[in-house]
Amino acid sequence: MALEKQFSDVIILIKELRNAAFKAVNVELINLYWQVGAYVSQRIEAEEWGKSVVQKLALYIEQTEPDIRGFSDKNLWRMKQFYEAYKNHQNLSALLREISWTNNLTILSRTKSIEEKEFYLRLCVKEKYSSRELERQMNSGVFERVMIGNQKLPAVMREFDIDVSNTFKDSYVFEFLNLPELHSERQLQKALIVEMKNFILELGKDFLFVGEEYRLQVGNSDFMIDLLFYHRSLRCLIAFELKADKFKPEHLGQLNFYLEALDRDVKKEHENPSIGILLCKNKDIEIVEYALSRNLSPAMVAEYQTLLPNKKLLQRKLHEIFESSADNSLGNNM
Repeated sequence: MALEKQFSDVIILIKELRNAAFKAVNVELINLYWQVGAYVSQRIEAEEWGKSVVQKLALYIEQTEPDIRGFSDKNLWRMKQFYEAYKNHQNLSALLREISWTNNLTILSRTKSIEEKEFYLRLCVKEKYSSRELERQMNSGVFERVMIGNQKLPAVMREFDIDVSNTFKDSYVFEFLNLPELHSERQLQKALIVEMKNFILELGKDFLFVGEEYRLQVGNSDFMIDLLFYHRSLRCLIAFELKADKFKPEHLGQLNFYLEALDRDVKKEHENPSIGILLCKNKDIEIVEYALSRNLSPAMVAEYQTLLPNKKLLQRKLHEIFESSADNSLGNNM
């Protein structure tokens, strides 16, 4: 048994050092592409080079150093774009070097603003996304959904001692469930359990699954929370209640009761107050605002959908929220 433990220690050592080596190689690779991009950009900006010169450079590299791969004219232009996109944002320099070149290119090509780029860079570093996972998140409009969620955080959650921004979404996308349009809460719950890996990807990798139908005993009665999670960064329990229909104000009463029971009987002393997410098939924004305006528990109402969202619709919705906030701010200052 002692020998097996020693062998296990060697495996851990190999994995740690191999990961460190991969990271070091990646940093140097990004440095290389950055410097080549800077060189090409500066030559073009000085009007010394044109498009044909970059093509000649690619051909020269291929002919004189055939062992050096990845420097076609297309890739040289990408390196130039990479450098130009971030050269005035040195605060992002370390982040660029923590993710793969493939993920850097995906973010570079599929985002518009520097704010959106920074969001995905930080998310990639935090969640350690593979290229497929990053593609999925971008296809689901996670930037827009999180930004909208930040704007709609209830007042009680904004007053937390912990920062909950960028943690929750206004809508959740479960395109991986393959549920029929008409489905029950039980069907939704079971499908999410089966697809837990994808569910965690949608929620965020800091969410740890505790259990389904989590039992709470209050007095002589038993109550069941649909899904219970623990969030590592926030250090709190998060209860999900599922509603396969439209939001109703009375749903909040049930969720608040569960949060009170969790905080009294389950939460540990060092942990933060529990948070509740009411996940509905759809919601009327005005009814939600009224219902949450005097709600004292840290709870929010989110929609879920079983198809990938229309990104243009999400972008327009986010733009309207920012415009409304700007107008309100202007009005308050007059």
